[in-house]
Amino acid sequence: MSDPERYEVPPERLELWLARWVERHGDVRCTRIGPERVTVEALDGALLDCDPPFPPLAPEAGGTHTGMHVAPLLEHVRRERVAGVLLVRLGGHAAGVFAGRRLVDSKVGSRLVHGRHKKGGSSQRRFERRRGEQARMAMEAAADVAARVLLPHRADLDALVLGGDRGALTEVLADARLRPLRRLVVEGVLDVPDPRLAVLRSTPDRFLATRLTVR
Repeated sequence: MSDPERYEVPPERLELWLARWVERHGDVRCTRIGPERVTVEALDGALLDCDPPFPPLAPEAGGTHTGMHVAPLLEHVRRERVAGVLLVRLGGHAAGVFAGRRLVDSKVGSRLVHGRHKKGGSSQRRFERRRGEQARMAMEAAADVAARVLLPHRADLDALVLGGDRGALTEVLADARLRPLRRLVVEGVLDVPDPRLAVLRSTPDRFLATRLTVR
């Protein structure tokens, strides 16, 4: 059995991608719609799992349907949402609010955090204390930016997307000011380089995509 093929497809390309998959595999036997996944089964035995962003799908769409039935999936991914994005790595951070793909508010920042000290003795201990203080201040700065950018939009946010270093993100989100945002955090953490404005602007390509697995 060959390994599954995986793709990430943005909303504007999903309908055409699905149509081409059907052309390749022929008629569809059935479509199973669950809260977080839509599975299409072709008559030739091919299976296509579609994991859309921002689940769940509408409950009334659920169940097994004869033939191709992806209208609820397409409607779900095309809906414009307001999403907060928080990217954190040690020494760098970015926060933004997107309406669909449009970045409506953002701030990017950085704080110096020295690398590891290779020497031993008291010199290393002093360096590690200084580095620890730098890291603490960097996380505080990231939390300040997150609070400044995201909290004014919290009533409108549908989701909060995270990216960067998991440990750093956990530390930043532990800030009491960000408690109202924690329930909005979506599953998974985007793997991103150092958080810069260009990196922040590119995140909709990732968090709006439907993850497709061909089996």
